[in-house]
Amino acid sequence: MDGINAVLNTKREDEELDTELTRTDIIKCIQSDRVRFRGVNLSGLDLSKLDLSLVDFSYACLKNVFFSRANLQCAKFKDADAEDACLIDSSFCQADLRSAHLQNADLTNANLEGAILEGANLKGAKLSNTNLKDANLQRAYLRQVNLRDTHLEGAKLDGANLLGATR
Repeated sequence: MDGINAVLNTKREDEELDTELTRTDIIKCIQSDRVRFRGVNLSGLDLSKLDLSLVDFSYACLKNVFFSRANLQCAKFKDADAEDACLIDSSFCQADLRSAHLQNADLTNANLEGAILEGANLKGAKLSNTNLKDANLQRAYLRQVNLRDTHLEGAKLDGANLLGATR
């Protein structure tokens, strides 16, 4: 019985990483207006350097996705799972990342000016030289995050969990 459960659990984990679309599919989709990938599994895709502004990724599985140097201005990531995502040099100005799961994501040099990160989980995220100016980080989970080189001017941190965070 234990062997069967182990096989089923492994199969479920493998299925979670099976992406539903390819980079080419995404490029074709973003040519149209009002693009939505709500709840879609895009795990592990390379979406770097794409203009994904205004795209709705809410509730999507974005684990290990490469968004480096992507334009994600005003995009929606509400409750999206972007654990271990590479977001280096990406632009999230005015993006909605409410309750997003960004554990261990690399946001080095990312621009999140005016972004909504209310209730987002950023535990272990890399925020070196990240611009969080005027961002809403209320009730965000920033436990044990290094905020030393992070730009936080005007950021709202009310109720944020900053236990063990360094500044």
